Amino acid sequence: MECVERVGVSFEPELLRKFDELIRKKGYQSRSQAIGELLRKTLMESELEAEKGDVVATLTIVYDHGRAVTEKLLELQHGHHAEISSTTHIHVDHHTCLEVLVLKGHAPDVRGLADRIRAVKGVRHGQLVTIKVERHIHRH
Repeated sequence: MECVERVGVSFEPELLRKFDELIRKKGYQSRSQAIGELLRKTLMESELEAEKGDVVATLTIVYDHGRAVTEKLLELQHGHHAEISSTTHIHVDHHTCLEVLVLKGHAPDVRGLADRIRAVKGVRHGQLVTIKVERHIHRH
C-alpha cells in the first residue's frame, strides 16, 4: 500500500459546497482524491512554465474569420512547421473559426509560438495545454 500523510484543510462553506458539487460531477471517490489530482495538475503546470525540455501540446484558438487574421495565422503556422504536427479547423458560424493545433518541441519554442498566435489581432481566445515529454533511456 502507498504511504500517505494526513493533512487538515479549512474551506469557506460556499467554496466547500462548490467543491463537493465538482467532485460529484467529475466522479471522484473522495475529497482527498480530487485534491490530490488538483495538486498534481497545479504542480505539473508550474514545472512546465519553467520547463526547458521537450513538450507536446495543444493550442485551441477561437478567432474572427477574416482575410487579415487568416493570412497572419497561416504565415505564423508555415513559419513554424517544425513545431506544428497537425491542425484541425472548424467553422463555428459565419464569423467565427476554431482551430486546434498539435504542437511539439522545445518548451520555450512551443510557448513562444502559442503566445505569438494568441497575440494576433482577431484571436479572441487561446488556451495552451502542455505535457512534458518523458525521455526513457534504454540501456543495452
